[in-house]
Amino acid sequence: MGDVDWMELGSWVGTLALAFGLAAVAGIRAWLPLLLTGLLARFGLVHVGESFEFVSSTPALVLFGVATIVEIVGDKIPAVDHTLDVAGTFIRPAAGALLAAAAMYQIESPLYACVLGLVVGAPTALVPHATKAAARAASTSFTMGLANPFLSFAEDGVAIGMFILAILLPIALVFACMVGLAVAIYVIRSRK
Repeated sequence: MGDVDWMELGSWVGTLALAFGLAAVAGIRAWLPLLLTGLLARFGLVHVGESFEFVSSTPALVLFGVATIVEIVGDKIPAVDHTLDVAGTFIRPAAGALLAAAAMYQIESPLYACVLGLVVGAPTALVPHATKAAARAASTSFTMGLANPFLSFAEDGVAIGMFILAILLPIALVFACMVGLAVAIYVIRSRK
């Protein structure tokens, strides 16, 4: 049995944690992590796979920037936020898959990176999206949508905080997400 290359293993663990973390952020705000990742990649502060360098291109950054503004502003308008959540059911997992695939820069094959991005990113983004949509539905039921803009501002803060944590301490973010999921499951089960 060969020796374990702990440096390489640690690098892979960090890369997978980053992929999970960025995908989780996409579950809350689809376009914001794409914009921020693209900007950081453009300035060489994060690595993306060679096949995914387009996320740092000017056209992509313009698209991500406009989409981020539309998503953040539209999410503050009670009638529009529900439409965004319906569209987000498809967009957020796709954004999570793209971010996860781009984060796996160590994988040379774009096909393998895409498949792994789909397997890791899409379901990871869907969980926070479903939680967010359920919270919005409850908020709409109890407050007739009046609390939704306040929830939206809180979600903006959470998304930015999660993104920072994903970049600086990705393993800590994955751990925090697992704890949050465990708490959510406990709360749901205790209500039955």
